[in-house]
Amino acid sequence: MQIDTDHLHHWMRAIRNSKDPIRTMDAFWKGQISSKEWLIKNLEVFIENPVTVDIHGGWVGTLASLLFQSNLGYRFKHIRNIDIDPTCQDISITMNQIEMEQGRFSAITADMCSIQSAADVIINTSCEHISQLQYDFWLGNLPIESLIVLQSNDYNIPEHVRTASSLDEFISQSGLTKLLFSDKLELPLYNRWMLIGKK
Repeated sequence: MQIDTDHLHHWMRAIRNSKDPIRTMDAFWKGQISSKEWLIKNLEVFIENPVTVDIHGGWVGTLASLLFQSNLGYRFKHIRNIDIDPTCQDISITMNQIEMEQGRFSAITADMCSIQSAADVIINTSCEHISQLQYDFWLGNLPIESLIVLQSNDYNIPEHVRTASSLDEFISQSGLTKLLFSDKLELPLYNRWMLIGKK
């Protein structure tokens, strides 16, 4: 994947203008970027037509920006970045400034469990940050026809309230009834799990 200089400029602006630049730069650690590139590579085979996307727990909008710059970029009619942290909204807008001006990107501050999604593709790469009860409620609110992309890990740190010790455990946690893809990505500090399917 290639990052063009125009987007890179907006990434640097987003970091520089954020209230906590060091925290914002955490989104660019190798493990974070590798997990997102892996997601995009495996999502490609499921996206044949133009789609809308909601990213729940989208943090500072890095995944959205990478999706727009990928081989799939032209197929994304609109991507909405959703995060409960109010500091993320402005950062993600700056990160995706080009697509924001095109009307193809938006960002909101909201709890993923309390917002309605009607997107063609719904992505949640923050499954480890919510309890099983919260996750089940979140999944129950999603449209049955949406393609769902999930990521979690086995990295046990205080802010991770629901990790999975194996891919099989993550599949069990997911509640997906139609599993189209499952795999793991080995990273230096942890394993990343990913599922693609429908509820």
